[in-house]
Amino acid sequence: MPTTDSDRGERGGTWGSSEAAAEWVRGAAARVQAFGPATERMLDLADIRGGNRVLDVGAGAGDQTLAAARRVGPTGFVLATDISASMLEVTAVSARQAELSNVGTRVMDAQELDLESDSFDAVISRNALMLIPDIHKALAEMGRVLRRGGRVAAIVFSTPERCPYLSIPHTVARCVGALTTPPDPFGEFRLAAPGVMRDAYRKAGLHDVAIHQFATRHRFPSLPEAMQYAKGPLPLRELMAQLNAVQREQAWAEIGKALQQFVGPDGYDSPCELLIGIGSK
Repeated sequence: MPTTDSDRGERGGTWGSSEAAAEWVRGAAARVQAFGPATERMLDLADIRGGNRVLDVGAGAGDQTLAAARRVGPTGFVLATDISASMLEVTAVSARQAELSNVGTRVMDAQELDLESDSFDAVISRNALMLIPDIHKALAEMGRVLRRGGRVAAIVFSTPERCPYLSIPHTVARCVGALTTPPDPFGEFRLAAPGVMRDAYRKAGLHDVAIHQFATRHRFPSLPEAMQYAKGPLPLRELMAQLNAVQREQAWAEIGKALQQFVGPDGYDSPCELLIGIGSK
């Protein structure tokens, strides 16, 4: 049966709260639509196959964990790690519901993986790497636990202009709050600039590095539903916390007006580009 290790408690701040986990559950359908195909592409590029041992870093609610578990089959194993025990509990429950007995979960900091070296065939990470404070240390740790010839595969967001659903709310919130701190030091676009992700992989000692662009879309039946998902457990929530109540109300009103440009007869629909980074040990 899937195993859990939550004795370290919650260390994930906003990300580690039970409220954040609940929001993540409610947003499952939207994530599958936006990130499902990219996830399958990431697993292809990581060459995940039957019998593999796979590590999922920053697994969150574990959508990609379960996708990997189906690929490795009953003779393989996928370990989902995250700083949030609440998020990993969602993963464990989902694995049980899917009758996947080859999934384990452990609360763990990506910068200090408490795992043996050379113990996994592949390491994956979806929409998490850019949020880790010390990306270089995390990538070095991923490489350390990989067996020779294994691959690290991570999905991150491309540049702000290619992900308006994420970038517009951030820009509006900063403008309304007159925030002058560096924009999103640990935010979604930290690895988006040309060459940044490639250099990070190479600095970690990974070889045969390649960065693949992947086009997807954010789609919702209506603008209110798109707005509701945007208010979930994203870095935007921590940015909004720096605003007072009046400013937050103003910001959300302006965000709604700005996102209206992507609303058509079928609801909300905006483009999004992802980057899938691959590197081998």
